[in-house]
Amino acid sequence: RRGEMAKSMQLIDNEVFRAYATYAAIVLLKMMLMSLITAYFRITRKAFANPEDTASFGKGESAKKYLRTDPDVERVRRGHLNDLENIIPFVGIGLLYALSGPELSTALLHFRIFAGARILHTLAYLIPLPQPGRGLSWAVGYSVTFSMAYRVLKTVLLL
Repeated sequence: RRGEMAKSMQLIDNEVFRAYATYAAIVLLKMMLMSLITAYFRITRKAFANPEDTASFGKGESAKKYLRTDPDVERVRRGHLNDLENIIPFVGIGLLYALSGPELSTALLHFRIFAGARILHTLAYLIPLPQPGRGLSWAVGYSVTFSMAYRVLKTVLLL
């Protein structure tokens, strides 16, 4: 048991792993915030997807008018979906990358650029900012994840 604890402590003492954990937590919390923003938009726009969600607005036909789509709600949902498509791969590939022994400065560059790109992407979705802002922020974040995957494969490839 002490051996397992010592190994865990070694990982926590690893600066690259701590940097990864920090930025993974930031982007995961940002992604979780998108759920709250979606709920806010649903409530303020009175646009719900499920009949039970309309119960506080009446019953039967009077509540059915709230079962609808709203462009603002859908925009936030698309931003959230894009987070799911990009942050989850970052978390998995970033972990492998952090464990592959990169230089701290290079790892921090990857993690910071990704987090910044995802935050900008969300702002570009929510404000909305004109293109190509959102597209460029997506491409930057995607490129960072691809770069980490390439470096992991280059480091550990056993073919």
